[in-house]
Amino acid sequence: MDRNALVGMLLISLIVGIWMFYSSIRQHSQAPPERHTDTTSQVAPKAVPSPVLGQASPALPERTIRVVTDNYRATISSLGMTIMRWQLQHYKAWYGDPVQLVQPGAREAGITFTTRQGEKIGPRQQPFEFVNAPADGTIVLDKDSSFTLRGVLRIGGATIERRITFFGNTYHIGMRVVVENADSLLPLTRRWYDIGWNSGLKYQEANSVEESSHSTAFASLNGSLDELDATEYNKPVTAHQSGTVEYIGTKTKYFMVALLNGRSDRQAEYFLEGVMYGAPNKGRVKVYSASYRMMYRGGRQSDSLAIYIGPLDYDIVKPYGLQATVNFGWRWIVRPIGEFFMLPIFKAIHAVIPNYGFSIIVFSILMKLLLYPLSRGQMQSALKMKALQPEIEKLRKKYADDPMTLQREQMRLFSEYGVNPMGGCLPLLLQLPILYALYAVLATNIAMRQASFIPGWIDDLSVPDHVIRLPFSIFGIEALSGMALIMGATMFIQQKMTITDPNQKALVYLMPIMLTLMFSYLPSGLNLYYLVFNLLGIVQQVWMTKFSKKQLTLADLKRMPKKEGWLQKRLRLAQELAQQQGRTLPFDVPSQTKQPPPKRSPKKRR
Repeated sequence: MDRNALVGMLLISLIVGIWMFYSSIRQHSQAPPERHTDTTSQVAPKAVPSPVLGQASPALPERTIRVVTDNYRATISSLGMTIMRWQLQHYKAWYGDPVQLVQPGAREAGITFTTRQGEKIGPRQQPFEFVNAPADGTIVLDKDSSFTLRGVLRIGGATIERRITFFGNTYHIGMRVVVENADSLLPLTRRWYDIGWNSGLKYQEANSVEESSHSTAFASLNGSLDELDATEYNKPVTAHQSGTVEYIGTKTKYFMVALLNGRSDRQAEYFLEGVMYGAPNKGRVKVYSASYRMMYRGGRQSDSLAIYIGPLDYDIVKPYGLQATVNFGWRWIVRPIGEFFMLPIFKAIHAVIPNYGFSIIVFSILMKLLLYPLSRGQMQSALKMKALQPEIEKLRKKYADDPMTLQREQMRLFSEYGVNPMGGCLPLLLQLPILYALYAVLATNIAMRQASFIPGWIDDLSVPDHVIRLPFSIFGIEALSGMALIMGATMFIQQKMTITDPNQKALVYLMPIMLTLMFSYLPSGLNLYYLVFNLLGIVQQVWMTKFSKKQLTLADLKRMPKKEGWLQKRLRLAQELAQQQGRTLPFDVPSQTKQPPPKRSPKKRR
C-alpha cells in the first residue's frame, strides 16, 4: 500500500465516520414522541354488552383461568377465550422478574370476524362461557399430563366453540375452533374469521434498540421463511400471502410466538403487520401482528392450529420445524456453518464445562486450531513480504519520481521471488463466513443470556461490559467495553508485530482504535472470543518470528518453488496480450528475451 492508497483509505474512513455520526444525530432528532399506552383503558369491564343486540349470549362477567406447568404460568380470559398472561418460569427479564410475553392489557390468540351488518367483532366483544373449568379456577399440570379447556359462545344464531389444550412438558398449546350455523351471522360472500396474535411480544431486555434490531414478523411459505421488518418510525408495513403456509409469528431477540398451521391440506392465507415506535431514553419498540384467515364454508366447520410461545432456543423449536427462525446468518453460505458445525461443537464443550465463559475460551482455542492452516498461510505471506521489504525500499528510493516504473519493478520483484502481494487476503476472506457464523452463534444464542463469567464485572455474556462512560458521543458510542479495550490492546500488539511497511504504520494505531469503538457495543461473550483468538495469534506470531529455528531470507525465497497465483496469472496473460498487440501496460514486466513487434506491411496509396 503506497502513500496515496493509505491517504485514500483514511479519507474513506473519515467520510464513513462523519456519515454515521450525522445519521445518528439525525435519527435521534427525528425520533417521534414516545408512545404512551394507557393500559387501564384496555382492561375490559366486568360485564360485556352483547356484540349484536338481541342475537348474542346475555352479558357475562369476565372470568379467568390460571394454568400452571413447570415451564409457564398462563392466564386465560373468557373474553374471546384469549391469553391474558404467559409467564415463563425458567427465564427472567432484565429487571429480575420472570419473563411475561403478553403485552399489558392485551387479549391474544383470539378470533375476529365481520357480521352481515358490517360490524367488526373482536375478542373483547365475545363473552365465552367456560364449559369444564375447575371450580377453583386453576389447572395444574405435571410433565406427563394435559388438559383441554372448552368455551362456548352463542351469537347471531351461530355457535362458536373453542378448545385449548395445555401440556405439562411443552411450550405449545393446541387450539381448535368449531363454528356451526354461522350462515346468518357472516356475510353472504367472503365469509371468514381471523385468528392470530395482534399486539406483539413484550420486550425483556434492557436495550430496546438492540432488541428491536432482532424483532421481526415472519411466515414460512412453501418451505421458505420470509421476514417482515418495520424500519421507519410510525410507518406501518404489511405482508399478505396465501398458499402452502407452514407457520407464521413474531419474535424478539430471544423469544417467539408462532402459529403453526393445523389444516390437513396446509393451504392458508395470512396477514402480517408491523410498526416501529419511539420509546423512553432514545429507545424504540416494534409491534407486530400475525393472523391466519379461515374461510367459512357453511354448516359445521372445525379448524385447528398449534401455538408455540416460548424461548427462541434451537433445540426446543427444532421439533416443531421452527429452526429457520433462529438466526445463523446468511441462508446459503453462513447459516450451515453455524447451524451444523459451530453450534454442535459449542454445545458439546459446554456439556463438559458448565461455565459459558470458560466454554467460550475452549471454543476459541479449538477454532484457532481448526483455522490454523488459513492463519498460517496468512502469516507466511506476511513473513515473505517482511523478508522482501528491504528490496522494496530500495526500489522506492530509486524510482521515487516515477510511480509507473516503481509499480512495474515491484511486480518484477514479486515474480522473481515468488511472492504474491495478495497472498494474505485469500485466507482472510475464507475466514469471514466462519467469523460471521460465529457471531450469529454467540451473539443471539439464548444460552448466553444472563450467563455470568466474572461476577461483579461480566455478569451477562449477552450484553456489553461497559466500564467507562464517555462524557461525549463518538459516532453514537457513549461507553467503552472493558473486554473490547483489552481486545483492542492485543490487536495493537499483533498489528505492531505484523505490519513492517513504514507506509502502513498508521494502521497499527488506526485499526485497534476503530475496532475498540465498534466492539464496545458487542456482547461481552463475543469480545471474549476475539480476545482469546488475538492472544493465540500473538503466540503464533512470536513462535514463527522469534523461536522458529529457520528464519526466512531472500535466499530461501529464491530456492522455494514458484507458484503462480491467480492474480499473477491474470497480469501475465494481460501483459502477453498487450505485447502481441504492440502496447505496453503499466505493470508490464520486461522480459530477458523480448521479441520485437511484428513488422507491418506498408499501406498502399490510393
